[in-house]
Amino acid sequence: MADMLPLTAPTLVNAVLPGVSGRRAEIARNVALAVAGSLLLVLAAKVKVPFWPVPITLQTLAVLGLGAAYGRRLGAATVALYVAYGLAGLPVFTNTPPAAAGLTYLVGPTGGFLAGFVAAAYVAGWAAERGASVARLIAGMITAEALILGLGFAWLALGAQMAGGATGVGFAKAFQFGVQPFLLGDLIKLALATSLVGASWTLLRRRG
Repeated sequence: MADMLPLTAPTLVNAVLPGVSGRRAEIARNVALAVAGSLLLVLAAKVKVPFWPVPITLQTLAVLGLGAAYGRRLGAATVALYVAYGLAGLPVFTNTPPAAAGLTYLVGPTGGFLAGFVAAAYVAGWAAERGASVARLIAGMITAEALILGLGFAWLALGAQMAGGATGVGFAKAFQFGVQPFLLGDLIKLALATSLVGASWTLLRRRG
């Protein structure tokens, strides 16, 4: 990977896709990208890869990749659109079905992780669209991943509405069941997303 990531355009998607002129055309383009990205997230949520100690989905990879490719605003909006599907009751999340989507799901054990997805896409987008160096991209992606795990952990520990009526499971159980089993898989997805983004910019630079 080159020492410097060339940013001839603010985001990867702007560098790859032809530009549009006019406010309406720009809005239509961004809406189409957001819908396409949100559908990719739905697919990523449903793909389970056998892994140790628990199977993993491709959600984190998709969140970080979309954020970095789309930029902070469109990336966060795309992930927020995905969450809105679930809030509306569509079965777009990993555990729906058998769990029912909707507000009840969002205030449940995984609600903090879903909020973390939106924040992570924003941070990954910020790092990538401003990414003057590989170091900044890596730091941004690590921060984005930390937001997912941190918000998910805090919500599970203190605020999640559990099936038995309890609020939160405490810090020890939140780490044991909500963070620790997923650390290795998330680190691999983080490294893969960062490498793909860096390699994409390098390829674009070589093509001129």
